[in-house]
Amino acid sequence: MTAVESSEGDPSRPGPKSGRQPSGWRRERPDGEPDISTPEWLASLAGAGGRMAVPAAMRPPASGGRESAVLILFGEGETGPDVLLIQRSNGLRRHSGQPAFPGGSFEPHDEGPEDCAVREAVEETGVDPLGIELLGRLPELFIRHSGFRVVPVLAWWREPSEVHAADSGEVAGVVRVPVSELADPANRIRVRHPNGSVGPAFRVRGMLVWGFTAAILHRLLVLGGWERPWLDGKQAEPVPLPGSVSDDERQAAEPSRHRPGT
Repeated sequence: MTAVESSEGDPSRPGPKSGRQPSGWRRERPDGEPDISTPEWLASLAGAGGRMAVPAAMRPPASGGRESAVLILFGEGETGPDVLLIQRSNGLRRHSGQPAFPGGSFEPHDEGPEDCAVREAVEETGVDPLGIELLGRLPELFIRHSGFRVVPVLAWWREPSEVHAADSGEVAGVVRVPVSELADPANRIRVRHPNGSVGPAFRVRGMLVWGFTAAILHRLLVLGGWERPWLDGKQAEPVPLPGSVSDDERQAAEPSRHRPGT
């Protein structure tokens, strides 16, 4: 498996966003039927995540900002829990080339953050929405330099499906990143953002995960009890300039698919 799987050049895969809401993705359980599919560790994380403290720099303003949502989709892989990430295409106006959670802006037919997050994940990764169990929301966060108000939606990948870069105009690749790799101190660094602030980052699967996505992953590692000591002696590194591509990222662009459980 390469670091990031690309769909470029495969005409059989879905093209750019159609703007249509995926129909039939909601799967309601009969009243009183207990949810036995969600792992205990994830149910506990969902409860703690809903009460997560919001850093002052990420608190939304009283008004304004563009409403959006992201899907934080946890699954169970060969090495334990993992999370689904995408790498955005170079050349985008915002967040060009950055790894991120699937997600995007609200559309008129979205009934709320859950609809938006699932719709965007389907459009960007081709994930089967019927295999997704929605668990709850993290507090709304604000990305100041782009003006997005973001609601992170936490979910369990109850029935994993094949995923790929379904929208090649916005997504360069898709990858399931094991939590164990995110928690490994060898993969954790500090980066200096373009605005001068310093934050956590991860070098995993040929990607540098930083900014908003890394901040959320860092908090989830803490809340989930996965964090290991990693800060000692680590100096902040500059974030690569937009559009710069490493050798690992070039290799990651080789076409392939990501299948369930791999």
